[in-house]
Amino acid sequence: MINKSKNPPYVGLFITCLVDSFRPNIGFATVKLLEQAGCKLGVPEQQTCCGQPAFNSGDLEDSRALARQTIDAFAEFDYVVAPSGSCASMMKKHYVELFEEDTKWKQKAEQFSAKCFELVSFLTDVLGVEDLAADFNHSVTYHDSCSGLRELGVQEQPRQLLSKIQGLTLKEMKEPYVCCGFGGTFCVKFPDISTRMVSDKVENIQQSQAEILLAGDLGCLMNMAGRLKRLDSPVKVYHVAEVLAGMAENTPAIGEGEKE
Repeated sequence: MINKSKNPPYVGLFITCLVDSFRPNIGFATVKLLEQAGCKLGVPEQQTCCGQPAFNSGDLEDSRALARQTIDAFAEFDYVVAPSGSCASMMKKHYVELFEEDTKWKQKAEQFSAKCFELVSFLTDVLGVEDLAADFNHSVTYHDSCSGLRELGVQEQPRQLLSKIQGLTLKEMKEPYVCCGFGGTFCVKFPDISTRMVSDKVENIQQSQAEILLAGDLGCLMNMAGRLKRLDSPVKVYHVAEVLAGMAENTPAIGEGEKE
């Protein structure tokens, strides 16, 4: 059964830069999942980047400016949900850190961070969703993205929901928790190390013999999809939300061209 609340929570969708620019279908899938779960949704037009790239590069001034803008943009919502463990962890775990010496904004950041969640975690841990009206007749393997796993504890939640998808077979890869080498700016600063890491990851993906690779972060998925494509691998790549929402079957995989 899909959870239906008598008093629907007002959820602000943080769409993320990569989803907005490269894979809007993830955003549409996220909307579908949240609406099915009984949420009232809003998407503030003034939202931009969460500030993570600047934060990771040591640019704290711009990080704070982006954090202030985000906090203000989502002030009216009960929850803030992102289809990305990376962005969600930035907002939930690091905004308070940015304002340690600013009492006013630290309090705002604490209140804001408490209502921030990664999508699949929100569905399972907050809304109590246990099943979804979707089917997917393919074998999949799941990559645990670093921020979602290590900072937010997202690991069993996607597997729990995937286990309820009709026709889906989960084939765990070796070391699904090991970094794919993307790491935001890491892949730019250390390209040789990043390439070796994603090559090792792709080898594990292929050895799983799954048809489909899933994860909860588009950055990781683009990185792995790019490597798989360069190796002419038949493995197709999707965001987990696309499968959970039943929106993957007739959609080009990440890294593939649009259908004619």
